[in-house]
Amino acid sequence: MTEIQYWIWMTRIEKLGSIKTQKLLEIYKHPKNIWNAKKEELLKIEAIGEETAKQILKEEYRIGLERYETYMKQNNIELIHIYDKYYPQKLKKIYDKPIVLYIKGNKSILNEFSLAIIGCREHTKYGEMVAKNMSYQISKNNIVTISGLARGIDSIAHKETLRAKGKTIAVIGSSIDNIYPEENKELAKEIIKNGGTIISEYVIGTKPQKMNFPARNRIISGMSNGVVVIEAKKKSGTMITVDFALEQGKEVFAVPGNILSKNSEGTNELIKQGAKLVTNVEDILEEF
Repeated sequence: MTEIQYWIWMTRIEKLGSIKTQKLLEIYKHPKNIWNAKKEELLKIEAIGEETAKQILKEEYRIGLERYETYMKQNNIELIHIYDKYYPQKLKKIYDKPIVLYIKGNKSILNEFSLAIIGCREHTKYGEMVAKNMSYQISKNNIVTISGLARGIDSIAHKETLRAKGKTIAVIGSSIDNIYPEENKELAKEIIKNGGTIISEYVIGTKPQKMNFPARNRIISGMSNGVVVIEAKKKSGTMITVDFALEQGKEVFAVPGNILSKNSEGTNELIKQGAKLVTNVEDILEEF
Protein backbone atom coordinates (compact mmCIF):
# COMPACT_ATOMS: atom_id res chain seq x y z
CA MET A 1 0.00 0.00 0.00
CA THR A 2 1.27 3.44 -0.94
CA GLU A 3 0.30 6.67 0.83
CA ILE A 4 -2.02 7.71 -2.00
CA GLN A 5 -3.86 4.37 -2.01
CA TYR A 6 -5.09 4.91 1.55
CA TRP A 7 -6.64 8.24 0.52
CA ILE A 8 -8.14 6.70 -2.63
CA TRP A 9 -9.63 3.93 -0.49
CA MET A 10 -11.40 6.47 1.74
CA THR A 11 -13.03 8.16 -1.26
CA ARG A 12 -14.37 4.79 -2.47
CA ILE A 13 -16.34 4.13 0.72
CA GLU A 14 -20.05 4.79 0.20
CA LYS A 15 -22.00 6.54 2.97
CA LEU A 16 -18.79 7.93 4.45
CA GLY A 17 -19.38 11.63 3.96
CA SER A 18 -17.18 14.59 4.79
CA ILE A 19 -18.36 15.06 8.39
CA LYS A 20 -17.80 11.42 9.39
CA THR A 21 -14.43 11.37 7.64
CA GLN A 22 -13.37 14.53 9.48
CA LYS A 23 -14.34 12.87 12.77
CA LEU A 24 -12.34 9.75 11.93
CA LEU A 25 -9.27 11.79 10.98
CA GLU A 26 -9.50 13.77 14.23
CA ILE A 27 -9.16 10.48 16.09
CA TYR A 28 -6.93 8.41 13.80
CA LYS A 29 -4.92 11.24 12.13
CA HIS A 30 -4.25 9.23 8.93
CA PRO A 31 -6.35 6.91 6.72
CA LYS A 32 -3.79 4.12 7.26
CA ASN A 33 -4.82 4.01 10.93
CA ILE A 34 -8.52 3.94 9.97
CA TRP A 35 -7.74 1.07 7.57
CA ASN A 36 -6.28 -0.92 10.49
CA ALA A 37 -9.08 -0.08 12.98
CA LYS A 38 -11.23 -2.88 14.38
CA LYS A 39 -15.02 -2.84 14.23
CA GLU A 40 -15.34 -2.56 18.03
CA GLU A 41 -13.17 0.58 18.00
CA LEU A 42 -15.15 2.18 15.19
CA LEU A 43 -18.48 1.57 16.92
CA LYS A 44 -17.28 3.54 19.94
CA ILE A 45 -17.09 6.68 17.79
CA GLU A 46 -20.23 8.78 18.09
CA ALA A 47 -20.65 9.50 14.36
CA ILE A 48 -20.06 5.90 13.28
CA GLY A 49 -22.93 3.41 13.43
CA GLU A 50 -23.11 -0.27 12.49
CA GLU A 51 -23.74 0.38 8.78
CA THR A 52 -20.87 2.87 8.41
CA ALA A 53 -18.46 0.56 10.27
CA LYS A 54 -19.40 -2.26 7.86
CA GLN A 55 -18.73 0.01 4.88
CA ILE A 56 -15.31 1.03 6.25
CA LEU A 57 -14.32 -2.62 6.71
CA LYS A 58 -15.82 -3.83 3.43
CA GLU A 59 -13.28 -5.82 1.41
CA GLU A 60 -14.69 -4.59 -1.91
CA TYR A 61 -13.28 -1.10 -1.32
CA ARG A 62 -9.82 -2.42 -0.37
CA ILE A 63 -8.96 -4.30 -3.53
CA GLY A 64 -7.64 -2.96 -6.82
CA LEU A 65 -6.38 0.31 -5.35
CA GLU A 66 -3.13 0.07 -7.32
CA ARG A 67 -5.18 0.21 -10.54
CA TYR A 68 -6.57 3.60 -9.54
CA GLU A 69 -3.10 4.91 -8.77
CA THR A 70 -1.67 3.58 -12.05
CA TYR A 71 -4.52 5.12 -14.06
CA MET A 72 -4.04 8.46 -12.32
CA LYS A 73 -0.30 8.49 -13.03
CA GLN A 74 -0.86 7.60 -16.67
CA ASN A 75 -3.42 10.39 -17.06
CA ASN A 76 -1.71 13.11 -14.98
CA ILE A 77 -4.42 13.15 -12.32
CA GLU A 78 -3.21 14.14 -8.88
CA LEU A 79 -4.76 13.66 -5.45
CA ILE A 80 -4.64 16.47 -2.92
CA HIS A 81 -5.76 15.66 0.61
CA ILE A 82 -6.71 17.95 3.48
CA TYR A 83 -3.15 17.97 4.89
CA ASP A 84 -1.54 18.82 1.55
CA LYS A 85 0.05 22.26 1.15
CA TYR A 86 -1.78 22.71 -2.16
CA TYR A 87 -5.21 22.05 -0.65
CA PRO A 88 -7.30 25.27 -1.07
CA GLN A 89 -7.09 27.15 2.23
CA LYS A 90 -10.46 28.86 1.71
CA LEU A 91 -12.06 25.45 1.32
CA LYS A 92 -10.65 24.31 4.67
CA LYS A 93 -12.90 26.84 6.38
CA ILE A 94 -16.20 25.32 5.27
CA TYR A 95 -18.13 22.91 7.48
CA ASP A 96 -18.41 19.97 5.08
CA LYS A 97 -15.09 20.34 3.30
CA PRO A 98 -14.03 17.53 0.93
CA ILE A 99 -11.19 15.55 2.49
CA VAL A 100 -9.73 14.65 -0.90
CA LEU A 101 -9.66 16.47 -4.23
CA TYR A 102 -8.71 14.84 -7.52
CA ILE A 103 -7.18 17.43 -9.81
CA LYS A 104 -5.86 17.67 -13.32
CA GLY A 105 -3.98 20.76 -14.36
CA ASN A 106 -2.33 23.66 -12.59
CA LYS A 107 -2.57 23.18 -8.82
CA SER A 108 -0.60 26.39 -8.11
CA ILE A 109 -3.76 28.50 -8.78
CA LEU A 110 -5.91 26.75 -6.16
CA ASN A 111 -5.04 29.30 -3.49
CA GLU A 112 -5.12 32.45 -5.62
CA PHE A 113 -7.80 35.14 -5.33
CA SER A 114 -10.80 33.86 -7.25
CA LEU A 115 -14.42 34.59 -8.11
CA ALA A 116 -17.11 32.04 -8.92
CA ILE A 117 -19.27 32.91 -11.92
CA ILE A 118 -22.55 30.99 -12.05
CA GLY A 119 -25.93 31.08 -13.76
CA CYS A 120 -28.57 29.33 -15.83
CA ARG A 121 -27.95 26.40 -18.14
CA GLU A 122 -30.74 27.69 -20.41
CA HIS A 123 -29.65 31.32 -20.44
CA THR A 124 -31.18 34.21 -22.36
CA LYS A 125 -29.32 36.27 -24.96
CA TYR A 126 -29.00 38.98 -22.29
CA GLY A 127 -27.50 36.46 -19.86
CA GLU A 128 -25.01 35.32 -22.49
CA MET A 129 -23.89 38.89 -23.24
CA VAL A 130 -23.49 39.76 -19.56
CA ALA A 131 -21.67 36.50 -18.77
CA LYS A 132 -19.23 37.09 -21.62
CA ASN A 133 -18.53 40.66 -20.57
CA MET A 134 -18.21 39.96 -16.83
CA SER A 135 -16.05 36.83 -17.24
CA TYR A 136 -13.72 38.52 -19.68
CA GLN A 137 -13.31 41.66 -17.54
CA ILE A 138 -12.80 39.68 -14.32
CA SER A 139 -10.08 37.61 -16.00
CA LYS A 140 -8.41 40.71 -17.42
CA ASN A 141 -8.00 41.85 -13.80
CA ASN A 142 -5.85 38.75 -13.13
CA ILE A 143 -8.57 37.04 -11.11
CA VAL A 144 -9.00 33.27 -11.36
CA THR A 145 -12.56 32.30 -12.30
CA ILE A 146 -14.37 29.25 -10.93
CA SER A 147 -17.43 27.55 -12.37
CA GLY A 148 -18.98 24.10 -12.85
CA LEU A 149 -18.28 23.21 -16.51
CA ALA A 150 -22.06 22.88 -17.05
CA ARG A 151 -23.90 23.99 -20.16
CA GLY A 152 -24.86 27.66 -20.30
CA ILE A 153 -23.33 30.37 -18.13
CA ASP A 154 -20.68 28.03 -16.66
CA SER A 155 -19.30 27.19 -20.11
CA ILE A 156 -19.35 30.85 -21.13
CA ALA A 157 -17.40 31.82 -17.99
CA HIS A 158 -14.68 29.25 -18.72
CA LYS A 159 -14.47 30.11 -22.43
CA GLU A 160 -14.29 33.87 -21.88
CA THR A 161 -11.58 33.40 -19.27
CA LEU A 162 -9.55 31.47 -21.85
CA ARG A 163 -10.21 34.18 -24.43
CA ALA A 164 -8.88 36.75 -21.96
CA LYS A 165 -5.75 34.57 -21.44
CA GLY A 166 -6.80 34.04 -17.82
CA LYS A 167 -6.89 31.00 -15.55
CA THR A 168 -10.07 29.14 -14.75
CA ILE A 169 -11.03 26.27 -12.42
CA ALA A 170 -13.83 23.83 -13.30
CA VAL A 171 -15.38 21.89 -10.41
CA ILE A 172 -17.28 18.88 -11.70
CA GLY A 173 -19.93 16.53 -10.30
CA SER A 174 -18.39 13.34 -11.68
CA SER A 175 -14.86 11.94 -11.69
CA ILE A 176 -12.18 13.54 -13.85
CA ASP A 177 -12.25 10.60 -16.27
CA ASN A 178 -16.01 11.19 -16.81
CA ILE A 179 -16.30 14.79 -17.98
CA TYR A 180 -19.94 15.88 -18.12
CA PRO A 181 -21.59 17.11 -20.27
CA GLU A 182 -19.74 15.21 -22.99
CA GLU A 183 -19.66 18.20 -25.33
CA ASN A 184 -17.40 19.98 -22.82
CA LYS A 185 -14.59 17.41 -23.02
CA GLU A 186 -12.67 19.66 -25.44
CA LEU A 187 -13.29 22.68 -23.21
CA ALA A 188 -11.85 20.73 -20.26
CA LYS A 189 -8.73 19.99 -22.32
CA GLU A 190 -8.41 23.66 -23.27
CA ILE A 191 -8.71 24.72 -19.63
CA ILE A 192 -5.84 22.41 -18.64
CA LYS A 193 -3.74 23.33 -21.69
CA ASN A 194 -4.02 27.04 -20.79
CA GLY A 195 -2.95 26.76 -17.16
CA GLY A 196 -6.31 26.07 -15.55
CA THR A 197 -7.54 23.15 -13.47
CA ILE A 198 -10.29 20.51 -13.39
CA ILE A 199 -11.32 19.44 -9.87
CA SER A 200 -13.50 16.65 -8.50
CA GLU A 201 -14.02 15.12 -5.07
CA TYR A 202 -15.14 11.88 -6.72
CA VAL A 203 -12.97 8.79 -7.16
CA ILE A 204 -12.04 7.65 -10.67
CA GLY A 205 -14.93 5.85 -12.35
CA THR A 206 -17.72 7.94 -10.79
CA LYS A 207 -20.49 8.67 -13.30
CA PRO A 208 -22.39 11.98 -13.21
CA GLN A 209 -25.26 11.49 -10.74
CA LYS A 210 -27.97 14.00 -9.90
CA MET A 211 -27.06 14.16 -6.20
CA ASN A 212 -23.40 14.98 -6.98
CA PHE A 213 -24.11 18.37 -8.51
CA PRO A 214 -25.59 20.16 -5.49
CA ALA A 215 -22.70 18.71 -3.45
CA ARG A 216 -20.07 20.05 -5.86
CA ASN A 217 -21.66 23.52 -5.62
CA ARG A 218 -20.36 23.91 -2.04
CA ILE A 219 -16.84 23.51 -3.45
CA ILE A 220 -17.41 26.16 -6.14
CA SER A 221 -18.47 28.72 -3.53
CA GLY A 222 -16.07 27.43 -0.85
CA MET A 223 -12.99 27.94 -3.03
CA SER A 224 -13.98 31.45 -4.10
CA ASN A 225 -13.62 34.88 -2.52
CA GLY A 226 -17.04 35.81 -3.85
CA VAL A 227 -19.84 34.55 -6.11
CA VAL A 228 -21.14 36.43 -9.15
CA VAL A 229 -24.65 35.39 -10.19
CA ILE A 230 -25.51 36.24 -13.80
CA GLU A 231 -28.98 34.69 -14.24
CA ALA A 232 -30.91 32.38 -11.91
CA LYS A 233 -34.38 30.94 -11.69
CA LYS A 234 -35.91 30.99 -8.21
CA LYS A 235 -35.44 27.24 -7.76
CA SER A 236 -32.21 26.14 -9.42
CA GLY A 237 -28.73 24.75 -8.94
CA THR A 238 -27.47 28.32 -9.12
CA MET A 239 -29.50 29.28 -6.06
CA ILE A 240 -28.21 26.19 -4.22
CA THR A 241 -24.69 27.52 -4.80
CA VAL A 242 -25.78 30.92 -3.48
CA ASP A 243 -27.18 29.26 -0.34
CA PHE A 244 -23.82 27.58 0.23
CA ALA A 245 -22.03 30.89 -0.38
CA LEU A 246 -24.18 32.68 2.21
CA GLU A 247 -23.64 29.87 4.75
CA GLN A 248 -19.91 30.15 4.13
CA GLY A 249 -19.91 33.93 4.61
CA LYS A 250 -18.96 34.71 1.01
CA GLU A 251 -19.72 37.94 -0.83
CA VAL A 252 -22.63 37.48 -3.25
CA PHE A 253 -22.97 39.72 -6.31
CA ALA A 254 -26.07 39.66 -8.51
CA VAL A 255 -26.67 41.08 -11.96
CA PRO A 256 -30.16 42.62 -12.26
CA GLY A 257 -32.36 41.31 -15.04
CA ASN A 258 -35.64 41.65 -16.87
CA ILE A 259 -38.47 41.59 -14.29
CA LEU A 260 -40.61 39.60 -16.74
CA SER A 261 -38.01 36.87 -17.25
CA LYS A 262 -38.00 33.69 -15.13
CA ASN A 263 -34.22 33.61 -15.55
CA SER A 264 -33.95 36.84 -13.56
CA GLU A 265 -36.33 35.96 -10.72
CA GLY A 266 -33.51 34.55 -8.61
CA THR A 267 -31.02 37.37 -9.17
CA ASN A 268 -33.59 40.13 -8.66
CA GLU A 269 -34.75 38.44 -5.44
CA LEU A 270 -31.14 38.23 -4.21
CA ILE A 271 -30.73 41.96 -4.76
CA LYS A 272 -33.90 42.64 -2.75
CA GLN A 273 -32.47 40.48 0.04
CA GLY A 274 -29.19 42.38 0.18
CA ALA A 275 -26.85 40.89 -2.42
CA LYS A 276 -24.77 43.59 -4.08
CA LEU A 277 -26.23 44.75 -7.39
CA VAL A 278 -23.47 44.77 -10.02
CA THR A 279 -23.47 46.18 -13.52
CA ASN A 280 -19.72 46.11 -14.16
CA VAL A 281 -16.55 44.53 -12.82
CA GLU A 282 -15.63 47.67 -10.83
CA ASP A 283 -18.73 47.13 -8.67
CA ILE A 284 -17.21 43.78 -7.65
CA LEU A 285 -13.58 44.82 -7.24
CA GLU A 286 -14.39 47.72 -4.90
CA GLU A 287 -15.60 45.19 -2.30
CA PHE A 288 -12.13 43.63 -1.94
